Amino acid sequence: MFRSRSPWLCRFAADLCLALGLAFAAGCLVMPAQTRAADSSAQQPVQSPAESPAQLIAALAKASFPEAAKIVDQLGQTGDIRLVPVLEALGNGDLYSRKSDGAVFIVKSKGAKLTLLDPITGKPAGEEAKATMERIRINNSVRRAIRSAEGGLTLKSPNRDVRREAVAALLKSPSEDNLELIDKALATEKDGDIRHLLDEAQAVSILASNQGLESKRAAVKTIRAMGGQEALSILLTASYSADPALKGEIQSAIAAIQHELALWSMAQNIAYGLSLGSVLLLAAIGLAITFGVMGIINMAHGEMVMLGAYSTFVVQQVIRHHAPFLFEWSLAIALPVAFLVTAAVGLVIERGVIRHLYGRPLETLLATFGISLILQQAVRSLFGPTNQDVANPVWMSGAFQAGGLTITWNRLWILIFSLTVFFALLTLLKRSSFGLQMRAVTQNRRMAASMGIRTPFVDAFTFALGSGIAGMAGVALSQIDNVSPNLGQSYIIDSFMVVVFGGVGNLWGTLVGAFSLGIVNKLLEPYAGAVMGKILVLVLIVLFIQKRPRGLFALKGRAVDA
Repeated sequence: MFRSRSPWLCRFAADLCLALGLAFAAGCLVMPAQTRAADSSAQQPVQSPAESPAQLIAALAKASFPEAAKIVDQLGQTGDIRLVPVLEALGNGDLYSRKSDGAVFIVKSKGAKLTLLDPITGKPAGEEAKATMERIRINNSVRRAIRSAEGGLTLKSPNRDVRREAVAALLKSPSEDNLELIDKALATEKDGDIRHLLDEAQAVSILASNQGLESKRAAVKTIRAMGGQEALSILLTASYSADPALKGEIQSAIAAIQHELALWSMAQNIAYGLSLGSVLLLAAIGLAITFGVMGIINMAHGEMVMLGAYSTFVVQQVIRHHAPFLFEWSLAIALPVAFLVTAAVGLVIERGVIRHLYGRPLETLLATFGISLILQQAVRSLFGPTNQDVANPVWMSGAFQAGGLTITWNRLWILIFSLTVFFALLTLLKRSSFGLQMRAVTQNRRMAASMGIRTPFVDAFTFALGSGIAGMAGVALSQIDNVSPNLGQSYIIDSFMVVVFGGVGNLWGTLVGAFSLGIVNKLLEPYAGAVMGKILVLVLIVLFIQKRPRGLFALKGRAVDA
């Protein structure tokens, strides 16, 4: 029986073995693929969608220092300029997280509470007690990441001014860490001025790095070309720790910059001298014609300047209260007002006092000195003894650079104004009948009177004209000096020195004398000091008058020569 079944069993076993073999083979082929797929899925993390800036900022609340540095790098890579305040707050210790929910805010201290600001929009988000908030702490590695991210964001800004400020910040904080950031910015920057600044920032950072000698030599040349006090400070700092092979080039660059700065300093002092000269010209030009035509030592001339300054103050007060839209034109309005007010005061002084004292210079001096005291006290009674606020219009505010010179707009406009007044007065004296009569009376009063010129009329209106010009000088001086009852006393002595030095009654002498004394004074100040400089100028003028009693440009005429 067994034998009869054996063939059938053998065939069944063979078929079973074949089926099992095929199944095993198929399993061997399928399993490795599944295993590999499973392994690859196990090794590859699940990709989350890109995190937004808000999510990255929120993650700072619980991040470790290395994680915080990575988050800061990610914030910098977003290119979102709105994130700059967040990075600044993190670096300054003003970024806090709320303990209850971990929300992150920029905070501003306000007494016992903290004012919360949204980190992205900057909008107020309420107030919290200090105990409910926790500062997000950072270390040096995070600070470096902040500097890099902040610089990268601002250097990518579409706003040219923001990019310029970012490069200026890199110039002030040189570091080897800045080089990669600067290289990236140079690769994309199209603005020529900003590229030039980036080259300078790169040179400064190279000098502070561990790069090779040739790179540092090129950097020294770039910094030398920068010039200025900042470049000098950078080179002086670098010279202390520089390679001996580089020290000679650094010292040579330092010497060249110092020589250049000395020349610019002298030019700046000359510019200051021109500014002072323009002020002296304005203050002295009115005195020159009254002194020249009438021979009067008018000690109240400084008070005419002071009245002009107070006229400017009154005009600005009226405009502030009744027509604020005219404030930018306040000085233009104040000029004729000051001229008319001071000319009227001068006319009253001449008709009421001075015309009775012609030919008596000592009595005239004492009388005008008394008038100056009366005017000062009158102004104190009306406006008080303290300084009054006279504001600068926008077009007279600020300064600009011209090479190594810093020139303020108010001083430049005063220089232009003083020259305009000078040439206008010169034209009046040369081209008008009144000017002809003034010159005739100046040269020979008796002959002018015999020719029918009313010398009392000429005297009165000459004194009024000189006083009016002094009032216009007060308008200009109100922009650079304190408007107080003592304003005129600061300029009366200098005005007399200008008139005597230039030549009594000669306008060209007044022009040359004013600018000469201004420049000499400012050139002496750095070496002798302000007070000693004035004393030296006075001594030099006394010595000059000993040799030329009539000044630089003496008037000519029969009466004058006699």
